[in-house]
Amino acid sequence: MTELKVCKVCNISRQKCYGLAVTSLDQLKLKGCEALGFSPSASVSVVLEEDGTIVEDEAYFLCLPENTKFMLLHADEIWMHTHQIGGTAQPCRESANMEIDGKDDVDGFESWRSLAEQLRQDLASIILMSEANLQSLIEVPCSDLAAALNFSQQKTQDLLDTLQRMLDRREEERQSKELLWLYLKAMEREGALDPQEESAKLDETDGVQVEAAAGFNSTTLMVLRDKKYPETRLSNEELQMVVRQGVEVMMELLGWDSERTSALVQACKSELSKRLKRVQALQSISAHNQSTSQPQAERETRAKRSKKHTH
Repeated sequence: MTELKVCKVCNISRQKCYGLAVTSLDQLKLKGCEALGFSPSASVSVVLEEDGTIVEDEAYFLCLPENTKFMLLHADEIWMHTHQIGGTAQPCRESANMEIDGKDDVDGFESWRSLAEQLRQDLASIILMSEANLQSLIEVPCSDLAAALNFSQQKTQDLLDTLQRMLDRREEERQSKELLWLYLKAMEREGALDPQEESAKLDETDGVQVEAAAGFNSTTLMVLRDKKYPETRLSNEELQMVVRQGVEVMMELLGWDSERTSALVQACKSELSKRLKRVQALQSISAHNQSTSQPQAERETRAKRSKKHTH
């Protein structure tokens, strides 16, 4: 039996979005057209919702991670970024608790309610979340998230804005690294730098099938193998797993050489350290604010009592 791929599909306005489970690109088109209310005879193309990449190759489609968001376009439609679309299009979302085969989350992705509970207990946990988890929270309607967190609408909207900034910052970091990489490669071609071997190359993997025996789910392995600077996309727990497994285990899982794998493990270690330092800084600021606010309140109380005695 062909394995089902869980994904999302939306129309050009992003006002309609549905969760689907399909086995092929053709089935995505058929079920997507049906869900979005397109004519069965309509000619549609499939693109990635986030950047408009055209998806025509079946093998490429099957290599994409679970919960990838696609957009179906008619022949006369052109993909546009969210900010280019006029009106008040609502965030693309399916039912907040999409169940597939009775499960509340898919392929290791935590449900947004459990993520909201983490935030309710400690807002600093934002720093430790993966991009997928940040995105899943952003897609929750403000009113639903406010109710789960017991926050006001304004405070919840401020939180959603912060989550979006976190995603944007990670994307900016990746773009900066990629620009630097392209510059170094250009210098190398001109002979200004000594050639860098495998560690500077972003080779495509050969599609080695890996059992998640080390505790990694298929989506995490896909991110590690196929995405540039994957350390910026992973959650704190996933980074810890990479560091804990070490170079030898990760070499076997990913099918990489020692140099490339060592670079990955070191990058995950550095990202983990950076995030933990941010959390510690936030906790330190919070503790300082609490310690200074109490003496201030005591001084104000003593001043009020002193005024009463004076009078």
